[in-house]
Amino acid sequence: MVLITPSGNYPVIVFSLFLVLPLSVYGQANSDGIVLAVGASLSTSDNSPPWLSPSGDFAFGFRQIRNHTDLFLLSIWYAKIPDKTIVWYANDGQPVIRGSKLNLTADTGLLLTGPRGEQLWKPSEFISGVVYNGVMSDDGNFELRGSNSDVLWETYKDPTGTLLPTQTMNRGGVVSSRQSQTNYSVGRFRLSLKQDGDLQLYTVNLPTENPNGAYYASETTADQSNSSSAGVQLVFNLSGAIYVLRENDERFILKQAELVSTRDYYFRMTLDYDGMLTQYSHPKNSTANSTWTPLWSVPDDICRKAFAVSGLGVCGYNSICTLKGDNRPTCSCPMGYSLSDPNDIYGDCQPDFPLGCAGDELTSTPAKDLYDVVVLINTDWPTSAYTMLKPFTAEKCNETCFQDCMCAVAIFRDGACWKKGLPLSNGRVDTSHNSQAFIKVRKGNFTPQLSPFPFPNKKKDQDTVIRVGAVLLGSSVLVNFVLLAAICTGFLFIYHRKYTSTPTHKLQTNLNCFTYQQLEEATEGFKEVLGKGAFGIVYKGVLRIGDSRVTLSVAVKKLDCVVQASEREFKNEVNVIGQTHHKNLVRLVGYCDEGQHRLLVYEFLSNGTLACFLFGDVKPSWNQRIEIAIGIARGLLYLHEECSNQIIHCDIKPQNIILDEYCWKSSRHACSKFVAANLCSKFAAANLPPKISQRELLLLAVC
Repeated sequence: MVLITPSGNYPVIVFSLFLVLPLSVYGQANSDGIVLAVGASLSTSDNSPPWLSPSGDFAFGFRQIRNHTDLFLLSIWYAKIPDKTIVWYANDGQPVIRGSKLNLTADTGLLLTGPRGEQLWKPSEFISGVVYNGVMSDDGNFELRGSNSDVLWETYKDPTGTLLPTQTMNRGGVVSSRQSQTNYSVGRFRLSLKQDGDLQLYTVNLPTENPNGAYYASETTADQSNSSSAGVQLVFNLSGAIYVLRENDERFILKQAELVSTRDYYFRMTLDYDGMLTQYSHPKNSTANSTWTPLWSVPDDICRKAFAVSGLGVCGYNSICTLKGDNRPTCSCPMGYSLSDPNDIYGDCQPDFPLGCAGDELTSTPAKDLYDVVVLINTDWPTSAYTMLKPFTAEKCNETCFQDCMCAVAIFRDGACWKKGLPLSNGRVDTSHNSQAFIKVRKGNFTPQLSPFPFPNKKKDQDTVIRVGAVLLGSSVLVNFVLLAAICTGFLFIYHRKYTSTPTHKLQTNLNCFTYQQLEEATEGFKEVLGKGAFGIVYKGVLRIGDSRVTLSVAVKKLDCVVQASEREFKNEVNVIGQTHHKNLVRLVGYCDEGQHRLLVYEFLSNGTLACFLFGDVKPSWNQRIEIAIGIARGLLYLHEECSNQIIHCDIKPQNIILDEYCWKSSRHACSKFVAANLCSKFAAANLPPKISQRELLLLAVC
């Protein structure tokens, strides 16, 4: 069965990487390394060892992912040290499932395939010539060689976050960080030797490669004033020194450090997931307690220097960057905010309360009864201001933000006040500026009550309290007891009515309304990530049906608070999606709309995307293509013309369509299915005819 996911991403799995699974291959050693003939292979399905270098220092093979017996990463790692540190990986850091295989071939060199033979990865650079063998060397490099032992491709020329001794990088070369300590997919930090010879560290705005300004530069461009020539190569020599080699053979040392013996220590230079470029050493005769020791790192103050005018710095949105004692950055959420992904401390922070005009305009409660203010010293989010007031005082700065429903934070410094709204970017602690940050947080014990009448003013409230107190103090013990009993009875009645009546926020639909705690438990604390899209992260979960032992596997999409729709828009769209029912639409099981937590719960499907099926080595037959196309067209026809609310999907593509185990096995099944809407889609207005878009027609043509 073919189905479309909420954002086209949940069948794509991203996980952490650590343990080792031995794999087998036979090689022949020479002075350069272990030579592997064409036809050699590695598999995740047997117990054969990885391809080792002659000394056994490095291994090339499938690394089993920690806590996941059926997921592996094709990589090169230090084989003799306890933590088996990875220095190179294939497939953009994406793990593969059990049954996947790597073959050494004459035409592609290396070919990674899935259990059904579908192509997953091959070397990105075009290999000109016939591959005769592969060589795993003692310097951690794997080479593909031709008939004259000429190097056709090597891992040294396709680095993934780490450089090793004897490795170089020419002009135009780029090294990317990984996303986190346990996620090896491409992160947002880059190291590049530019065409003008300058070595730079900078961030990019994912998922594009659009660069922000450099937060570190070697300044090795040509300078006529002092006769300095431009850099041509980044060199990591055998003794452990790292420098930019200029056109006139001069050397610019990145950072001077007291190096230890290369005979007794391993070295590596890594662009870490926190944006720091660091050189490490590790004793070769290591023990269980041995670790990598940083010799130096750049830049000196990444929180201040990694600044993006139209993007993120070191930390995610609404987060604060602080330098630790070792000069490395750490990120934290301000009071009243928490991580969107608890497993990514460098990710976005989201407010734990509704904030903004859309929520405040529905209640006549004064702002002082809704919010408190948290004051932080020397903290700023430099790029998020929407207005600046000067001259001003700290008290006025606090008050003007307090009364402005658009204002989340106000920064006061040097007689000026900057009002800022969400999302906040480039947050940092900067002691060089004497500043104050006034952060609005919702009072924890406040529940807004909708009312068409104005609330009584504070003076009247005080008068009422005084009169009630006077009555109680001036009455007899018996009267006081009767009054207290009546008050308690009233509270119990109100409490009973409140929790037995239908919640006011529940949508008028047959969908299940889950609490955030239920979904947190179902996903084991949002542990297993299935995919990431533009509007949130999708997690795998298991829901128990009633009190029985029957369970249902689900995909839980946690919407990003920074980009999610307003509450009214969210409810409208979920209502409409909940009323759709078609054999070619993935079923929306339920939702969660609890404060700032908005989640969608879909049925879980696990048989791969249409993209993998179409573009793999084993091509689908025309009958299969026609069956898929018909299923997609039926689903689109239903959305555009047959359901009660006309819907435009907006994101139909092969990655959003998945197959289930019944596809082509029974004519009773739909084979092609997709999700009705993404919450980014728009309902078809009266002046917008429900026509299939050019993108959707293109997909059908591809099928």
